[in-house]
Amino acid sequence: MSIKSDKWIKRMAVEHQMIVPFEERQIRSGVISYGLSSYGYDIRVADEFKIFTNVNTTIVDPKCFDERSFVDFKGDVCIVPPNSFALARTVEYFRIPRNVLTVCLGKSSYARCGIILNVTPFEPEWEGFATLEISNTTPLPAKIYANEGIAQVIFFESDEPCLVSYGDKKGKYQAQHDITLPRI
Repeated sequence: MSIKSDKWIKRMAVEHQMIVPFEERQIRSGVISYGLSSYGYDIRVADEFKIFTNVNTTIVDPKCFDERSFVDFKGDVCIVPPNSFALARTVEYFRIPRNVLTVCLGKSSYARCGIILNVTPFEPEWEGFATLEISNTTPLPAKIYANEGIAQVIFFESDEPCLVSYGDKKGKYQAQHDITLPRI
């Protein structure tokens, strides 16, 4: 398995629509950077958010998540409450090849402010907009800037395709277009 370079990522994005929309240069002027980097791709967060609130005094249960625990928000800047989190989605739509696995890591600009991003790997033959979990670990409200960089995706290519892909398993998060809550 090998990490893939910017040249490979660009070819796959252009020829196979692996990343749509694709920004072939890293955009940095006045924004949190996004686009193609040396060995990865810096993804953007869309302007749609689900902000966690505990107004219903509920228990967080991944097997039975209460949608009423979120407030929907659309805008250029999302304020994540102290010690809370928000769900969002990427601007980019991904189509991961059968012999590729990705790892997604939060950007240091946010991490240095106590804002942590959690995203699971994009498995072979998974496609869709990725749902992002943005945690504010600080005791203060935190700003998240829509349509700017939020994380970097690193691509690993195997020498051979996997036996069973996410597509083969008909994964529960396949081809998601919206912010998707936990499913069983």
